[in-house]
Amino acid sequence: MVGSPSFLMKSFAEKFHDSAAPTLYRAPGRVNLIGEHTDYNLGFVMPMALDLACFAAVAPAGDDCLHVYSRNMEQGRRWRVSDIPHAVPAHDWTDYVMGVARELEIAGYPVAPCNLLLWSTVPVGSGLSSSAAIEVATALALLGGRPIDPLELARLCRRAENNFVGMPCGIMDQYICVFGRERAAVKIDCRNLENEIVPLPEGADFLAVNTMVKHELAGSAYRNRVAECAAAVAAIQQKFPAVASLRDVSSSLLNDCRDLMPETPFRRARHVVTENERVEAFAAACQACDLEAMGRLLEASHRSLQHDYEVSSEELDFLVDAALAQPGVLGARMTGGGFGGCMIIMVRPEAAFSAQVALSDAYQAKFGIAPEIYPCHPSAGAGRLAIS
Repeated sequence: MVGSPSFLMKSFAEKFHDSAAPTLYRAPGRVNLIGEHTDYNLGFVMPMALDLACFAAVAPAGDDCLHVYSRNMEQGRRWRVSDIPHAVPAHDWTDYVMGVARELEIAGYPVAPCNLLLWSTVPVGSGLSSSAAIEVATALALLGGRPIDPLELARLCRRAENNFVGMPCGIMDQYICVFGRERAAVKIDCRNLENEIVPLPEGADFLAVNTMVKHELAGSAYRNRVAECAAAVAAIQQKFPAVASLRDVSSSLLNDCRDLMPETPFRRARHVVTENERVEAFAAACQACDLEAMGRLLEASHRSLQHDYEVSSEELDFLVDAALAQPGVLGARMTGGGFGGCMIIMVRPEAAFSAQVALSDAYQAKFGIAPEIYPCHPSAGAGRLAIS
C-alpha cells in the first residue's frame, strides 16, 4: 500500500541501498473548515488534520552530506551539512527541506549527515497544505528523535517558510500539522497560540474538491492582502491607537472607522473581522450539533472571501454554487489561500456519493477538467510511524 511502512521501507532501500534501515515519520495535510486569511491577522481558525500526509524515511549517511530524495518528484539533491547555514533558495521543492534544516541549525539542533526520502499523498497546489506537511515531516526526521516542544516545532517550520521559501504565511498550517486530533477540528487562537479541541458532530461528512487550477497571481495577491490588512490597521489606529491587529477589531469598531481608509482596505478588514466572528459561531454550532447553522456559516465565509477579500476564482465560485444546489449539501466554501486550489463541502453522508458525481460531471462540462475529490477524515498530528 502506498504510504504504508512497507512501501516506505522498500522505496528507501531502492534509493539508498547501502544505508541502514530508516526511521519513519508522518506529518498530515490539513483542510481549514473555516477561518480563512485570519491567521496572519492574529485571529481564529478552525482546521483539521487529514489522513493525507507526507511521510519521511531517514537513516544516517556514510559521508558528510544531507541527501534528500522525493519519491513523488523522482528527484534528489545533496548538500554538505557544513554548507547548510549558508544555503540559498533553489526555488523548487527542496527549499522546504533546506529551509527547515537551516532553522534547525539556528535553533541549536545541528543537522547530522543523513539519507532522507520523502513521499507525500497530499496533492501539491490543492490548498491542503502539502508544504507544511513536508516541513514538519522533514523537521522530525532531521531531529532524529531529539525532543522539541510541539509549539516550537510548529514555529520553526513556519519560520522556514517565511524566511527561506519566502511565503509570509501565518502559523495555522504548521500548527494543525503538529496538533491535529482524530475525529475533531482544532480551533486555534493565532494571537496566543492556544487551542480548543472541537469534536465534529455526527451526521455530516466533509469533502475537499481540488479545482486542479492554481492561478499565477496567487503569490503576489497573498502579499498584497497582507499589506492591505496592515493598511487597515494603521488607519484604525488613528482613532483607536490600542488596536494592534485586526484581531482587536469588532464589526462595530470597524464601521466607526469606515471614513478613515479607502474602500479596498476596508473590505479586506471587513472580511477578517466577520470571519473571526464566524469561527466563533461555527465552534458553537458544532457543540450544539446544529448542522444547518454550520452549513450557513460556511457559505457566508465563501461569499466574504469572494466579494470582500477577492481571493476566489471562477472555478471555485462555480463549484460552490453547484455544490449548494445538490440535495443533502449543507454548506460549501473555498478553503486555503484561494485563486484555485480546493473548496470544501459539508454534506449528509447518504448524499456524499451523488454529490461527488454531480459536481465532477458539472465541472468537466464547464471547464473540461476532471476535479479530484478527497474525503476528509480528521486525523492525528505528526509523529513517528510505527514499523510493524
